[in-house]
Amino acid sequence: MQLLVDTHCHTISSGHAYSTITEIAQCANQKGLKMIAMTDHGPSVLGGPNLLHLVNMRIIPDYIYGVRVLKGVEANVIDMNGKLDVPDNILERLELVIAGFHDICIPAGSVEENTRAMIGAMQNPLVDIIAHPGNPVFAIDIDKVIQCAADTNTLIEINNASFAVARKGSAENCKKIAMAAKQKGIKLAVGSDSHICFDVGRFEKVLSLFEEVGMPEELVMHTDPKKLVEFLRSKGKKIEYCE
Repeated sequence: MQLLVDTHCHTISSGHAYSTITEIAQCANQKGLKMIAMTDHGPSVLGGPNLLHLVNMRIIPDYIYGVRVLKGVEANVIDMNGKLDVPDNILERLELVIAGFHDICIPAGSVEENTRAMIGAMQNPLVDIIAHPGNPVFAIDIDKVIQCAADTNTLIEINNASFAVARKGSAENCKKIAMAAKQKGIKLAVGSDSHICFDVGRFEKVLSLFEEVGMPEELVMHTDPKKLVEFLRSKGKKIEYCE
């Protein structure tokens, strides 16, 4: 399986990442990627960009070094009902919206509370992807989350960084999520969660997992940019893409 899209990339604007959009696009081009998404954190993360930064993403060219650059955000869930730290009137301007849980923005709750918060985020029609749901700090009822993903047409992300530098202990949960998604026919997203340009398009851990569980290629939206574009259009996003 070849992955040509990376929908989870952070620039220096996140406050704790180390590359510019230009540097990330250049590395993406060198690695053969066709599409990336700039998904800097919402403002609740220490050092994160303010809301005006997200509004002004419209000035970013659609293509940099021949790579389609989606303007997006990793908005932070900030309460147990799934509220995000970016208002809807700004989310609707973006081409891709990820919702993520970070313990510096919200303390982890019980399995029931975490599940309710994740489901609440997915019920926002502007949310396209749930980030790194395998994080054991935010333990969830996987079956309920997978069912909600089906009901709300939301992608579940398998995050490469969760197997290495971030969210230790995620691997087994990621496997359970991948297997549940395969069983239910749930569409998946894949993100490097890169915080430096050299990590864009790093998917080796995810690909190994997909091989282990026999993940069907048709469930992975990142094997062809057109598949992701079609999905985002089904969510009401106005995405232009030319090969």
